[in-house]
Formats: sequence, C-alpha cells, structure tokens
Amino acid sequence: MMTDATYTPRLKSLYETKVKAALKEEFGYTNVMQLPKLDKIVLNMGVGEAVKDTKKVKQASEELSKIAGQKAVVTHAKKSIAGFRVREEMPLGTKVTLRGDRMYEFLDRLINVALPRVRDFRGVKGTSFDGRGNYAMGLKEHIVFPEIDFDKVDEILGMDIIICTTAKTDAEAKALLKQFNMPFMA
Repeated sequence: MMTDATYTPRLKSLYETKVKAALKEEFGYTNVMQLPKLDKIVLNMGVGEAVKDTKKVKQASEELSKIAGQKAVVTHAKKSIAGFRVREEMPLGTKVTLRGDRMYEFLDRLINVALPRVRDFRGVKGTSFDGRGNYAMGLKEHIVFPEIDFDKVDEILGMDIIICTTAKTDAEAKALLKQFNMPFMA
C-alpha cells in the first residue's frame, strides 16, 4: 500500500464515481446517506493444531498480518473443554479487522488476485448473506494470496472472510458487491 497522502484505493474511487450512481438508480434512493457502503472486513483463522503446538498460532498470526497489511490479534479460548483438550485462555486462532483504505485494498486483492488463484474456482456462493447485508465466505488455503511465500509455509490453513456493509437487506449488499465485480456463481 502506498503512503502518499493523495493516494486513493482503486475500489474506493470506483465506489465514489460509479457505484453510488448505479445503486441510487437501482434502488431509487433519495438521500445519499441511504446508499449502502462497505463498513469493515474481518479476517479470521482458527488454528486447531494449536492445542498440540502453540507456536502454530504465532505463525498463523504473522501470515495473516502479511495478508491484511496490519497486525493480527491472537484469539484465546473463553472456556475449558476437556474433550478437545482446550484450557481457558489458550491461544486458538487469530483475527484482524480492516477498515478504510486497507479494507478497499484487501477487497481489491481478494477479488482480482486471490480468488482467481483458487483451484477449480467457479465463483463464490451468492447465498452466504446473513439477512442484514453482511457476507461471509471461507477459503480453504491461505496461500492463494501473493504475500505468502509458498516455500516457507509449514501448514496450509483456512480462513474466514466476513464483509460487513451498511446495507439493510441482502439484495442491497449483493448489488454493492456485484458493482465491485465480486464473482458470484450464476
């Protein structure tokens, strides 16, 4: 990401120039504040192997930080579960919340770089909305991001990506993501 003060992410300028007008026309909004927009993107990696080796969480955290472009936070178990050999406060995963320019940069890389690198990719499911305009998806391999050096990865981890919008309905959120060229299945 560039540090120039005049730099604007590509998808952010696309939103300002084309997406706002298209959504206003499609849904008949009268006020600019009614327009749905991206709120945040949350990336999450659960590390099940952390029960045996806590160093794997640290490695996952470093890799997620590279993907996101900001430091990831280690998540801990809330309760002890004997059946899973989990103790309270044991590190089990890592997460990061992206907002602002970093969020737009990540979404751009996800749509145009990472998703096309997924094996046998036919598009993302168009039904993974939660009813309030938020979209959740999972990746089985975090190595589809170009920031991860494939040769230095010990274990391939999956990750969850949640795209939160200010849309009131799933249809509005889907229209917003379609404007950003999100590759939904037909």
